[in-house]
Amino acid sequence: MLQRLLKPVYIIYEKWLWNQIKSGPIPRHVGIIPDGNRRWARENNSSFNEAYLQGYKKLKEVLIWLAELGVKDVTVFALSTENCGKRSSQELSVILKYIKMGIDDLLTEDYIYKYKVKVRAIGQLHKLPEDLRLSISRVVEKSSSFNERSLTLAICYGGRQEILDAVAKLLDEYKKGLIKDIVLNEETFRKYFYDKELEDIDLVIRTSGEMRISNFLLWHLAYSELFFCDAYWPEFRKIDLWRAIRSYQRRKRNFGA
Repeated sequence: MLQRLLKPVYIIYEKWLWNQIKSGPIPRHVGIIPDGNRRWARENNSSFNEAYLQGYKKLKEVLIWLAELGVKDVTVFALSTENCGKRSSQELSVILKYIKMGIDDLLTEDYIYKYKVKVRAIGQLHKLPEDLRLSISRVVEKSSSFNERSLTLAICYGGRQEILDAVAKLLDEYKKGLIKDIVLNEETFRKYFYDKELEDIDLVIRTSGEMRISNFLLWHLAYSELFFCDAYWPEFRKIDLWRAIRSYQRRKRNFGA
């Protein structure tokens, strides 16, 4: 009864919020930390498999919503290095199954073709199963000519590890004589990251109410705006995304000035 009475108010609010968003700046690069699948499963008396299935479906929705808003670049924290080592083998196999399913879907559905999305993957990809690595290679190759938007999947990824790996690559090139003098600055150092073309993130959205970045793209988040949403990832709604965008628009970005 109460929901029925409040529905007109909700519709008015939704229209007002959309009009506000249309008149403000849209972040170019959005990072997503899709958290809360396991807690959603526990609170809904559901299996982990069902939770990650719903999370996989939600990501497909959210990518379309972001494209419709005009967001050019999206990076999704699909799986951390910590998850690779600490989750049970059973749960990890479920997560990897849906990551592979999502990547395979990119080749058969309209998203990358309609929105001209270049797909990339970052992380310690050598630790992933071979069939998943092959799926990643196929979608990266198939989308390589697109340049209007990008989707970067952080899989078996850790921000600290990326910085350590970048240092190791730089030192290795120096030892081999491939570089004579190291003029180390931010621009030079970026060339040694997993993806040297990946730009800084404007807005990070994390679901489930947790207020931390969990080792996600530490370098690229130096001046990011952060938005924490209470909803678990499978329950994330379009209006939650709009609130995140509106929150971003109302902030003044100083970049340390």
